[in-house]
Amino acid sequence: MKDICSDKREDGSPQEWAIAAKGVSKTYAASKKAPAKEALKGIDLFVPRGSIFGLLGPNGAGKSTFINILAGMVTKSSGEVCIWGFDIDKNPRQARAAIGVVPQELSTDVFFTPKESLEIQAGLYGVPKAERRSMEILQALGLEDKADAYVRQLSGGMKRRLLVAKAMVHNPPILILDEPTAGVDIELRKQLWEHVVDLNRRGVTIILTTHYLEEAEELCDHIAIINHGDVVTSRPKSELLGSLDMKTLMVVPDNPLDAVPDLSPFSAELKEDGRLYVTYKPSESRVGDILARINEAGIRVKDLSTVEADLEDIFLQMTYGADRIAQERAAQEKVTTAKV
Repeated sequence: MKDICSDKREDGSPQEWAIAAKGVSKTYAASKKAPAKEALKGIDLFVPRGSIFGLLGPNGAGKSTFINILAGMVTKSSGEVCIWGFDIDKNPRQARAAIGVVPQELSTDVFFTPKESLEIQAGLYGVPKAERRSMEILQALGLEDKADAYVRQLSGGMKRRLLVAKAMVHNPPILILDEPTAGVDIELRKQLWEHVVDLNRRGVTIILTTHYLEEAEELCDHIAIINHGDVVTSRPKSELLGSLDMKTLMVVPDNPLDAVPDLSPFSAELKEDGRLYVTYKPSESRVGDILARINEAGIRVKDLSTVEADLEDIFLQMTYGADRIAQERAAQEKVTTAKV
């Protein structure tokens, strides 16, 4: 297998990957309670340096397994992983020192103060006392006034921010945020993202997993979606959003409709608020064609607007939509086999 840590561009310069993963698989061994589970199926994933990289997927898709492999918490079954130019098998200490991981679970040292927690964490990473930035980090995350309070006295949102602070003590070039805003109120979430964006401007590569797709759409410049242990897409956000050939025309009728009108060949849906939603493909139809059918149906239009496809539409199509299609295909094959 080609060494991805020394991968070169066509002009001979090194590839600018913060993380490069090739053929990474992980199968958890069977136990008395559960059969063997293939969590990752030989995935390829490349994270550009300096990006805010969204790693999305349903629960159980394999995101946490991949992050735990990067952090050294899980041993991969096969494949290569390179972090900031260091192979995790050949140079594990350097590779792990290049990342800071903010876990999904709220694991905190309740008998220490936030300042003490950061000092201990910095010591574990071998950061000299003269180079530690504990108060600076706490101030940046809005925890300066809680520096000497016991962690057990902090709110859930404050504990979440403390986890981010602990991941930053050794000044890593890569910061991995695993559901960082779970349980955080809107104002604190906004403050956290402002700090994350500021870190990115200063050159830190951010890898984000979240179920808040509107956050990923707003913050990330590159999106990867994992489903059932496979990477179904990994593309720049603008390219991904432009790939879904679907729009919706929202129509407000002048008079309330009693039922969904026949607008074939277009698909129409009547909402409870009386608005009519017509889904169409811009590559095949024009808004004028839809308006003509609405006019033929005798509907007078009071107002209308178009709704663009967003990241949620793409996510649903590539995960749950793909699952539904696969299930329908499997059911059809089963019926066909039964007939034969």
